[in-house]
Amino acid sequence: MLFRVVIFTLLFAVLGGSGAVASSRIKDIADFEGVRENPLIGYGLVVGLDGTGDSLRNVANTKQSLESMLERLGINTRGANLNAKNVAAVIVTASLPAFAMHGSKIDVTVSAMGDADSLMGGQLLVTPLMGANGEVYAVAQGAVSIGGFAAGGDAASVTQGVPTAGRISSGGIVEKEIPFSLTNQDKLRIALRNPDLTTASRMAGAINSFLGLPVAHAMNPTSVQVTRPPNWRGDMVSLLTEIEQLRVEPDLPAKVVIDEVSGIIVMGENVRVSTVAIAQGNLTITVEETPQVSQPGAFAEGGETVVVPRTNVSVSEEKGTGLVMVRQGVALRDLVAGLNALGVTPRDMISILQSIKAAGALQAEIEVM
Repeated sequence: MLFRVVIFTLLFAVLGGSGAVASSRIKDIADFEGVRENPLIGYGLVVGLDGTGDSLRNVANTKQSLESMLERLGINTRGANLNAKNVAAVIVTASLPAFAMHGSKIDVTVSAMGDADSLMGGQLLVTPLMGANGEVYAVAQGAVSIGGFAAGGDAASVTQGVPTAGRISSGGIVEKEIPFSLTNQDKLRIALRNPDLTTASRMAGAINSFLGLPVAHAMNPTSVQVTRPPNWRGDMVSLLTEIEQLRVEPDLPAKVVIDEVSGIIVMGENVRVSTVAIAQGNLTITVEETPQVSQPGAFAEGGETVVVPRTNVSVSEEKGTGLVMVRQGVALRDLVAGLNALGVTPRDMISILQSIKAAGALQAEIEVM
């Protein structure tokens, strides 16, 4: 398996300088209460497929849906032997944007739920999209665009991408709005995308410093409550427009994220280690089987042919670079330099980091994905 190492260093000060702070806008690290998307879902049919649709004999819901749709159009097919392969049952999903107006268009995603081979060239029929409360908020229809294909014959086939899932750009029309009055709000909460007490306190301080009044306070690591000042001439929308442009220096916990499947290691700038000595070497054991066949001579009387096992075991161990000392309180760049000095592979680096954590010398949280 090919491993990759990705190390993101989050620097809050320019090395060698007095310190240019790497701050972020509030709109980039937080969400405002009431300004949110709403997921929508629906069930529909895709028609016009070139023999790549559901097998009506195997997928009962597709056949029933097709018969129900034809009945609504005045065509009775109950009891008929339908065996078309140009229809597929699909699940349609979309996100209703915040404050979407009646008649606005949204993108929808179409995914096959039967045994269809491909949705290429298909046309989604009118499909109502419902919210979590069961009410219809949008209607979708249109030609499905997929990002893959599938082709094959009797002895071979080739598939690229996922031909059973596609997208319809602007394929949904909003039929119902979600009522929420943002302008008349006197109080509003701001939710941090990465909860942290220090960041929440800094955000409240930045807002109070800008307005000159103690109108914002951190309620918990996730939310900051803002009260519209009595002397503010505008509404809540104009206040949030100014607040979202304020810059705050986020504070991040010391964390090491390891993805053992892809071999990616991500370490933050705040990762620190105590004094520890590290040695790394590889032990390789090779077992080779070379069985031999023993049989009697051409003119021998009696005897039988047997297989005689032959096993060769060899052990090799790399000498490595010996112990490498990593002193207490070193920064991320020093830790990485020490590990690279050992010439370790990403797989070994994952084991070393976990061993340092087990020894209690790593002041950071390890998260294995």
